[in-house]
Amino acid sequence: MMNKEEYKKLVKKHVPKKNKIKSLIIAFLVGGLIGFLGQVCVNILISSFGLIKTEAFAWTGLIIIFIASLLTALGFFDNWVSKVKAGLIIPTTGFAHSITSCALDYKKDGLITGLGSNFFKLAGSVILYGVISAFFLCVLEVIIHG
Repeated sequence: MMNKEEYKKLVKKHVPKKNKIKSLIIAFLVGGLIGFLGQVCVNILISSFGLIKTEAFAWTGLIIIFIASLLTALGFFDNWVSKVKAGLIIPTTGFAHSITSCALDYKKDGLITGLGSNFFKLAGSVILYGVISAFFLCVLEVIIHG
């Protein structure tokens, strides 16, 4: 029988090595491309549709979320994430993907017990800690600047 140390050595021997620099560069380029496309979308919405900047940013966010959710539902997003990792997970697209994935995983259980109760399973912690952090930062802002 194999002890824990022998098992760890065996696993380490067979786990493929990752090129961290390559992953970093790919994530930077893909994340940058998403940001660039978002800015192009903002510029188009302002110049072609006459939206003001804040409206264009809001619409761009919605468009990016819709596209990421659609690509998740069609089965493309998981394949792309396995290749580019943080470049797709970190931006808004990753957040939309996490919500859509949970919804798709539990759709067979119905609207209430499936979709409704599992929709924010992955994203819920991000929302919770984001709201809590925002609250404490606002309190700190009031204390510092009165």
